[in-house]
Amino acid sequence: MRLLSNRWLAPRWLRRLGASCMIGGQALAAIARGRIGFNDLLMELLEAGPGSFLIVLITGLAAGTVFNIQVAAELSRQGAGATVGGLLALGMSREIAPLLTAMLLTGKVATAFAAQLGTMKVTEQIDAITMLRTDPVEYLVVPRVLAMVLMAPVQCLLFFGVAIWSGQVSSSLLYSIPPTVFWNSVRTWMEPDDLPSMLVKAVVFGLQIAVLSCGWGLTTSGGPKEVGTSTTGAVVMILVTVALMDVVLTQVLFG
Repeated sequence: MRLLSNRWLAPRWLRRLGASCMIGGQALAAIARGRIGFNDLLMELLEAGPGSFLIVLITGLAAGTVFNIQVAAELSRQGAGATVGGLLALGMSREIAPLLTAMLLTGKVATAFAAQLGTMKVTEQIDAITMLRTDPVEYLVVPRVLAMVLMAPVQCLLFFGVAIWSGQVSSSLLYSIPPTVFWNSVRTWMEPDDLPSMLVKAVVFGLQIAVLSCGWGLTTSGGPKEVGTSTTGAVVMILVTVALMDVVLTQVLFG
């Protein structure tokens, strides 16, 4: 009977995903009630914000330049160099900026969240917090979720701005496209709701990253070796769910 019951148990990743959603719901409810530790929030804002600016800056520079090398060369050969700025702005705002920013924050911030909480779980620090009549979700998860929700759109906007600027510089230097032509194309092609939609994507992705990384950390079981496994599992689940959510949001916002 035991073997039969175990056979019908949900996979561990699915149970952890469900637990993460419940933890995320508790965190959002606590935020709505104003149960926020502002000292802890400040520390997590520094981790999700200034602590990650450099990697976002460098990747934004590279993304804008590479996109232009690929696109501007072909368009210039076909006499459509005046459309380079618009294509770059649309591609960055609607897809590349929020998605790449989410991946960068997953590698930089989500791994830290999952490893920190996983270590606390296996060393029984979570149990000690509970015994002190402190809600671990309010104490540990709420600051991380709120920090990611606030800083993900800021990071995405930074990525977008740097990518557009690097695209303009590279198109001028490499393909002799005047800056005025480039920026006129950006203004002509972009719709008024492109930037707000980009920020909506960034907020949703930031919430996913925080909830899943904290959920995987708090559901870590076993010894210290499980912390690495749990962190890897969190990253994989975040990347998969962000990709799926990107499809949904793209259809809803731009379809």
